[in-house]
Amino acid sequence: MSDLAPRIGRLGWIQIDSTDPERLAAFWTVVLGVGIEGRLGSPPQFVQFPDAPFVSFQRVPEPKVVKNRVHMDIVVDDVEIATSRIVQLGGRRRRPDADFNEYGFCWRTMADPEGNEFCLIYKCR
Repeated sequence: MSDLAPRIGRLGWIQIDSTDPERLAAFWTVVLGVGIEGRLGSPPQFVQFPDAPFVSFQRVPEPKVVKNRVHMDIVVDDVEIATSRIVQLGGRRRRPDADFNEYGFCWRTMADPEGNEFCLIYKCR
């Protein structure tokens, strides 16, 4: 007998609010190296990637105002190259003066074109 309670459900999607899901999905297709699996609505209200966990960009009327409560960590081989490419795509570095190094992990905080935060995780030097 397992000590775990019966599963209530499983992770299906990670939804990211966006005023322009198509534009934001285009940014993330390059960052993650994936294509778009599907779109729902016209204009698209949801734009979804194919890989699990599924990431979907959901249309909302209001722009982002406060810090994300959920974010993605993107593992990269070269943080400088990754940062440069993300900036070229319309993203930005959130703290140009500092990266973080704790518990054997290094990361750089970034934001996509709509200001959604994410981290680039890289091997500490």
